[in-house]
Amino acid sequence: MSEDSIFRIASKSKAVTSVAVMILYEEGRFLLHDPVSKYLPAFANSVVAEPAPAGSPAGVTYVTVPARRPIQIRDLLTHTAGLTYGNGLAVERYKAAGLHGWYLADKNETIADCINRLATLPLHGHPGEAWQYGYGTDVLGYLVEVVSGQTLDRFIAERICAPLGMTDTSFFLPLDKVNRLAPVYGFEDGKLTLREPTEKSDYVHGPRKCFSGGAGLLSTARDYGRFLQMLLNGGQLDGVRVLSPKTVELMTANPTGTLFRTDTNAHCLGFRMN
Repeated sequence: MSEDSIFRIASKSKAVTSVAVMILYEEGRFLLHDPVSKYLPAFANSVVAEPAPAGSPAGVTYVTVPARRPIQIRDLLTHTAGLTYGNGLAVERYKAAGLHGWYLADKNETIADCINRLATLPLHGHPGEAWQYGYGTDVLGYLVEVVSGQTLDRFIAERICAPLGMTDTSFFLPLDKVNRLAPVYGFEDGKLTLREPTEKSDYVHGPRKCFSGGAGLLSTARDYGRFLQMLLNGGQLDGVRVLSPKTVELMTANPTGTLFRTDTNAHCLGFRMN
């Protein structure tokens, strides 16, 4: 391990993508209460999986009903859109669609392809009514692409990484940095085991096509530290402003009330605050 080791930062990607969303929000490109379907029409007729009523035919475990209201952009930021990572009553539909679990780096398709397919599947909760961790930030990543006219990797590189000097943050690894990628270890039968060596990593050898705003970024401790310091500073670092102090204040307030809250933390616009 070295100071410039590059890691798969998984769900830490969500904060970066959420900042990208809020950059566009500051520019007046949308309102947080706008329905997502205004920009992503595939979500225009969302339905929700609910338990099948008594007396349903054998094997029928759920029915679908229209969502009580459309998914709003703020629902995606707060994980209250009804989206999980596929788990729930309609889990088999998600598995059949190839959308079960957070890992998208191996997909030979764009995030647009994934999200438009996701929009055809039943939600696992009515928008705004429950906190459920899932694909919401990946939908936001596609929203950034549609609204900005840039791919998500390009937008983040130009609007966040370049201004903050985050030189080692990307969705897939440049080949000249391969020797700095930290391999992935896990425990099997109580022993530390190498799960993903660099030579088998999709972040190096995969299709390099699907930009997962929810869990797809690579970064270093230095880069991510600079990103967090920008937020702690109210949206600026080293004289470069990424967000206004008012927007950072909005992002770190608690908009979900008791849907997700403990005595010590709350889920805000894009990330959890302790």
